[in-house]
Amino acid sequence: MTDTNMELRSIEKATSAIADKYRLSILMQLAKQETMTSSDVQELTGLSQPCVSHHVKQLTDSGLVEAQKEGRNLFLRLNKPALQELGEFLKNLG
Repeated sequence: MTDTNMELRSIEKATSAIADKYRLSILMQLAKQETMTSSDVQELTGLSQPCVSHHVKQLTDSGLVEAQKEGRNLFLRLNKPALQELGEFLKNLG
């Protein structure tokens, strides 16, 4: 796979991740506060724990969010360089 194809795949994953209203709301909340736990996400979205896990996985697989497990808690934070790359890509479309 060439670098361009890898970049396109990365962009495809990122745009797919932000296309969902729950994942978008998680990203928006993470932009306001430094970190969130999966419990915070559950409270924010009102989704069940399995649904939260699914959405968190989509966000981490896209590279837009980083997750770190500490004990029983999963801490989420934005991957700002990845978001900047996505922003630059979208900006260059215009």
